[in-house]
Amino acid sequence: MNWVDKHMESWLGVRNAADAIAHSADHNVVAAMGLGLLDVADVVRAHPEVVRHLETAPRGELLAGLDGLAGGAAVRETLEGYLRAYGMHCAGDIDITRTRWSEDPAPLVPLILANVRAFAPGERRRRTEQGRAEAERAMEDLLGRVGKLPGGAAKARRAARKMRLIRHFIGYREYSKHSLLLRYELYKRALMAEAARLAERGVVEKPEDVYFLSIEEFRSAVATGELDPALVTARREAHEVYRKLTPPRVITSEGEVFSGAYDAGALPEGALAGIAVSSGVVEGRARVIRDLAEADVEEGDILVTVCTDPSWSPLFVSVKAVVMEVGGVMTHGAVVAREYGLPAVAGVDGATERIEDGRLIRVNGSEGYVELLP
Repeated sequence: MNWVDKHMESWLGVRNAADAIAHSADHNVVAAMGLGLLDVADVVRAHPEVVRHLETAPRGELLAGLDGLAGGAAVRETLEGYLRAYGMHCAGDIDITRTRWSEDPAPLVPLILANVRAFAPGERRRRTEQGRAEAERAMEDLLGRVGKLPGGAAKARRAARKMRLIRHFIGYREYSKHSLLLRYELYKRALMAEAARLAERGVVEKPEDVYFLSIEEFRSAVATGELDPALVTARREAHEVYRKLTPPRVITSEGEVFSGAYDAGALPEGALAGIAVSSGVVEGRARVIRDLAEADVEEGDILVTVCTDPSWSPLFVSVKAVVMEVGGVMTHGAVVAREYGLPAVAGVDGATERIEDGRLIRVNGSEGYVELLP
C-alpha cells in the first residue's frame, strides 16, 4: 500500500490511490462478518411477525421466542448459522471475560433491524459487486495512465503486481485475530465449566468470580477447593476504579508516558486533526457511540467512537464515514473502512467529547481531519 501510494502520487499526482484498490478485496473475514448481517436481514425482512418479535422481545428470549412464529424457524436457522461463523466475536473480544455473541446475540439485534429498515433485499451482493467494479476501474485507470509515461510499460508492470498483492492479501490482515478468537471461545467454555463446578461446591459465589483470578489462582482453587473470598472482592473493587481512568494515548515499552499535538498546518480553521486512514470526503450527522451495545444509527450517519475492533464491522455497513480517537492505517477499523469504501479519520484526540451527538460534520479521510459544520 505504501509503495502504491508513494508511486502513484509521484508519477500521477494521485494521493491515497491504494484506498480505492482495497474496496471489496478478497478474503477479508471481518468485512464478511459485517456483510453477513445483511444476509440475515434479508431473511428477517420477509417475516413481519419476526421483526415485531425482535423489536420487543426480552433479552433472554430472542432465539427461543422465534419458535412458533411465521418464519421463525428460517430466521433462527439463519441467525444460528451466522453465530456459528462469527459468534466468537463481541465488543472488546480480546478480553476473554467479555460475553460472546454466541453466549448472548442481543447486541446484534439493533444492527439487524437497522439493516431491515435501511436496505432492500440483496444489498450484500450489490455492495460487493459495486466495490469490486470500482476497484477494478481504479486499477485500470491508474495503470493506463502510468503506461503512457516515459518507461511506462515497465512501471505499469511493477504497479500492477503491487496492486494485485493488495487485492489478494489485504484481507488476511484480519485472519490472525479471528483465528485467535476461535480458540478463545473454546477456552472460555472449558474454563467457565470449571467455574460453574466451583460455584456448585461453594468455592466461589458465582462462576464469573473467576474473572478476577489469575490462571494460577484459578488452577489452585480447582485443585484444592479453597479460595479466599476477600481476594475476589478486592480485585473487583480495584477493577471498578481502574475502568474509570482515562489511559494516555501512548505508553512506551519502558512505561514512559508522553503527549504531543498535531501540526495544524494548512487545516481549515477549527478542524479536528487526525490521521487519514481511508480516503474520501463526506458530510453527515455524527453519531457518538462508545459502546456497540448502545448503537443506534441510520443509513448515512457518521460513526464517532473511541476505537473499534472487528465486532464493529456490522455497524460499518450502515454508516458513511468513521471517526476514531485511537487507531492507524493498519488497525481493524481502517482496514474495514477501506474495504467498504468509507472515508475514515483515526487518531482524533477527544473526538467523542469534542463532537456532539447529532452534530453535522464533514469527514476528510483524504487529508485526515474533521470539520464541525453549522
